[in-house]
Amino acid sequence: MDDVILEKEQKFEFDLQGHRGARGLSPENTIQAFEKALELGVNTLELDVVISKDDKVVVSHEPWLNEDVTLDAKGNKISKESALAFNMYKNKYKKIKSYDVGSIGNPKFLEQKKEKAYKPLLSEVIAFAEAKNEEIRYNIEIKSTPDDEKREFQPAVAEFSDLVIAELIKAKIPKNRITVQSFDPRILEYIHKKYPEFILAFLTYQNDFETNMKMLSFVPEIYSPYFVLLNKDEVKTIQNKNMKVIPWTVNKKEDMVNLLKMGVDGIITDYPNIAIPLRK
Repeated sequence: MDDVILEKEQKFEFDLQGHRGARGLSPENTIQAFEKALELGVNTLELDVVISKDDKVVVSHEPWLNEDVTLDAKGNKISKESALAFNMYKNKYKKIKSYDVGSIGNPKFLEQKKEKAYKPLLSEVIAFAEAKNEEIRYNIEIKSTPDDEKREFQPAVAEFSDLVIAELIKAKIPKNRITVQSFDPRILEYIHKKYPEFILAFLTYQNDFETNMKMLSFVPEIYSPYFVLLNKDEVKTIQNKNMKVIPWTVNKKEDMVNLLKMGVDGIITDYPNIAIPLRK
């Protein structure tokens, strides 16, 4: 019985990152989601960015629309075909902003509050967050793939990276509060060479650390794998390379506790409310 009580009281020091704001509770990657995450007390806002036709840095997980959560400007549901065909890189931000991505909720996240919302600009998110918490950190994923580039759903790697970094420089946030992450090694290589002052995180979804690191010519500050790929030895191996380990997307308390016991440096979650009680 004493063990059970002690287990419940165990606390950890870690970087708590709200995934797409707090996707489990509010419409993902919207001002409402970031507000919720800030209210809960996360250390870091995790978000994704794409580029519009007029070179705006837009906060969105995909460079197209998600039919499950999107209504058009007239409040009508959109078809899967039209959602996937909508290319943000071929549309101006004014058009992108006209879509409602919150009112119908998300069928995968039943606790998510249904509220009218739009896809904001990165600059808008930063201005909003800074007004609420001047110590908040940002983990910004550049959503780049060779396939999306080939299909013209995004700019080339250099242009994409330059547009994002320009916004971050313009915001005048201390560099130690910003991480730029990507699954695309090309993005990381480019930023490492051109903007070495920025902290980088390598996102991975398969294979082990040793295999994945062969894709990079340098050692970034952070390694962010899909959480199921980790074990205690792997965490130790990564940290021995002077890298932090911040897995994604961890939504169950038991998984969070297991990872924290392994010694991970942070957790990216859709449900920051579940992780808050685990923090020292």
